[in-house]
Amino acid sequence: MYIGKNIFLVAGISKSGIAAAEFLLSNGAECYIVDEYDTEGVRASAAALAAKGAVRVSAEEIENIIPTIDVLVMSPGIPIDNRIPILAKKAGKRIIGELELGFLYSVCPIVAVTGTNGKTTTCSLIADILSRADIPNRLVGNMGVPFTSKLAELDINTVAVTEVSSFQLETMTTFAPHIAVVTNIAEDHLSRHYNMQNYIYLKSKLLYNLKESEYAVLNYDDYVVRGFSEKTSGKTVFFSLKEKVDGAYVEDGIIMFRERPVLDTKLIGVAGEHNLYNILASVAVAKSLGVPDNPIAEAIIDFKGIKHRIEFVRTVNGIDFFNDSKATNVDSTLKALNSMTKPVVLILGGKDKGQSFDELFVRCKQLGVSKIVLYGETRYKMLKSAEFAEADNVCVATNLSSAVGLAYAEAQAGQCVLLSPACSSFDEFSGFEERGERFTELVGALQ
Repeated sequence: MYIGKNIFLVAGISKSGIAAAEFLLSNGAECYIVDEYDTEGVRASAAALAAKGAVRVSAEEIENIIPTIDVLVMSPGIPIDNRIPILAKKAGKRIIGELELGFLYSVCPIVAVTGTNGKTTTCSLIADILSRADIPNRLVGNMGVPFTSKLAELDINTVAVTEVSSFQLETMTTFAPHIAVVTNIAEDHLSRHYNMQNYIYLKSKLLYNLKESEYAVLNYDDYVVRGFSEKTSGKTVFFSLKEKVDGAYVEDGIIMFRERPVLDTKLIGVAGEHNLYNILASVAVAKSLGVPDNPIAEAIIDFKGIKHRIEFVRTVNGIDFFNDSKATNVDSTLKALNSMTKPVVLILGGKDKGQSFDELFVRCKQLGVSKIVLYGETRYKMLKSAEFAEADNVCVATNLSSAVGLAYAEAQAGQCVLLSPACSSFDEFSGFEERGERFTELVGALQ
């Protein structure tokens, strides 16, 4: 696809859309931009792009613009069943995402990581390992750094460590990483993808274009992910906590890769089974790239986790507070609960993603969670799940601020308060980062 000979429409004037439009404009493309929202931020971004040559069109003008374009570039926040891509598909136009656009014009090796949970942690650890091995790399993708924004830095010797979401996979057709990683599959984003079959299919798409010289790094202990090995031409490298596999595994407390020891698990700097899975995935990637053991071990020993994922905030009057705002689904919250070593007062809630919460409340009861504070848009849906599980240790707040105050009032010295919402943040905040920062501020104000 030659940029100069095509007319583009970029849908969504957000980080990804801005980066895509800037890349196209810098390469001489004719570029329209559109966003169905008319916020102050959108207007400012649109004006900046217009100064570089983009033409903003309104949502009402789309039907007239679609016939004149060649390619629609979608931001991941726009679902594939939105009016804009439906019109483009009916008109026979090519539809790609920002990540796909970047891939089409990249020359770099790519390590791509998808899955329900653990993507950001795994990407961060892989990047650290590569840096310690003196292998140039850049973190891009769903971590908030659009692929197209780093294309100038991604030469043939620089690895693009790329977090890939199910939203990005909706518009992916040719994307083919050198190494594709799938961490796990659990219920998530069903309000957008409708059912688990669609969600699983999207995750498997990351492997479809792998060649025999490329690698699929898969979680052997997740039977759905294990089955993906039958859907790819790439070389399968498994990782497992339960079995000795062709790849990375644990044997007698030692992390192994193909029968060779890498590191004693006692030296790992982060707690939790979920983190051990992320570490094993990172080891499998690093060894597949030929990285020696020393930089792998150094990175794992020093790794302390990522911001907003089971992040210790502070202790107030003997009560430990943990920020797990990144937990936006049930599976992630359960992993956080399993990593706690003290009785928990749990804060749940936010915007509904179409999940069922029945299992969560059953497990909370089994795990002996001391108190559960519900807040946000999903609080009454969650309350019904609490009734289903016959949980009688639940109280309800209206927003995060009141939830933190209520959790603090309910907690006792020697316990911990865990914000692990199991929901997205978009009912009250712009993202899980803002929610986590607000939680940290609220905890900091406690006496």
